[in-house]
Amino acid sequence: MSLPDRKEDEVRRMLEGQPHPVVPPDLAARAAQRGRRIDGHRRVLRAVGWALLLAAAVAFAVWAAVAQPWVVPPTDTTPPLGGW
Repeated sequence: MSLPDRKEDEVRRMLEGQPHPVVPPDLAARAAQRGRRIDGHRRVLRAVGWALLLAAAVAFAVWAAVAQPWVVPPTDTTPPLGGW
């Protein structure tokens, strides 16, 4: 008997030998309710994430408009005039 045949026979014996477990009648309803709850949590987290990203972008734009980091700051000292 080869390896695949032995595994197949073992699976057949397992399926035929024991009675199937009893499944609660409300299992599908509970699973659907849990799925809706998880989906709602994901939706809220996604909305909060986008709101935080938008707030960070607005804060950066306000900082950039006020600080103007692209402008070269004025020098505090002047170069010497005249001779080297």
